[in-house]
Amino acid sequence: MSSKNITLKEEAYESLKAHKRDDESFSDVVLRLSGKNKDIWKGFGMLSDEEADALRGHVEDVRDQIDEDFTERRDELFRQ
Repeated sequence: MSSKNITLKEEAYESLKAHKRDDESFSDVVLRLSGKNKDIWKGFGMLSDEEADALRGHVEDVRDQIDEDFTERRDELFRQ
């Protein structure tokens, strides 16, 4: 496999280094972060049905709370 040399600003290097896992090369980091090796199905099926239902319920609760907060703030703002 061929390789290329690139120049990075110190800030870019530090960012890559912060994302680098112990078992990865910098090439691996770039490929992982760029989505080159992204498997959209990787996490599929990780949760049991019960865990998925609990997560779904939690998401719905959070959405309901956000809706309530938004309505309350809107009403306060427009004094309805």
